[in-house]
Amino acid sequence: MASTKRAANRAAMTAEIGRLGREHLSTHGAAQLSLRAIAREMGIASSAVYRYVPSRDDLLTLLLVEAYNDLAASVEKALGGGADPRADIGRGALAMRSWAVVDPARWALLYGSPVPGYAAPAGQTVGPGTRAVRAFLQTLDAAQRGGLLRADLPTPDDPLVPELVAVAADFEPGLGDAVDCVGQPMTQGGAVLKVLQCQLVRSGLFYLVLSPDYDDAHHDHFHLEARPWSQRPQVTDARQAIH
Repeated sequence: MASTKRAANRAAMTAEIGRLGREHLSTHGAAQLSLRAIAREMGIASSAVYRYVPSRDDLLTLLLVEAYNDLAASVEKALGGGADPRADIGRGALAMRSWAVVDPARWALLYGSPVPGYAAPAGQTVGPGTRAVRAFLQTLDAAQRGGLLRADLPTPDDPLVPELVAVAADFEPGLGDAVDCVGQPMTQGGAVLKVLQCQLVRSGLFYLVLSPDYDDAHHDHFHLEARPWSQRPQVTDARQAIH
């Protein structure tokens, strides 16, 4: 019983911190978010807030995940899984725009300029961050499976097409998942690239790793964004870093 009450108190405190975080985000911007300011507004010591949200970066992550999921929920509700995918996608796009117009501060947090000094943890944000797009793609997939897409569109005439087809043979979508490296490569080359992708992600050296199956622009290379050395606790030790 006591543990249930503690869990409820924790949930309530975290929700209140998140609510004030959204207000401060709208008023002051993401770069100026401060847990101390939130603690003052709540009338409690800053150390009490840190028990629920340990740092400004954790607050940003909380707000990011919440905003991504709120946006996705609006899109998913608008898409609706109706019989007319064209109308569904139109409603989904309008829902996304309406969300952005109503809450420009949170839209800017998701798709605006990066917050100085903050690196979103891929393991917590990639899933929510791709949820809205995934909903659109699922609608298109359902339309394709139902034979509702036009079959008379011209075949792309682009020098990249053969290379993209080759990449498609080596990768299954989702191979670059940052959490558990799901996906099954279909060739020996794809298996080698999967091992490389997983090791890069799990090394802790990078906060962003995009593999060739990410999108057309990355079809022939890996994209790596390195963490500052001070943010690599799992690989930092007393030895001098080699750069």
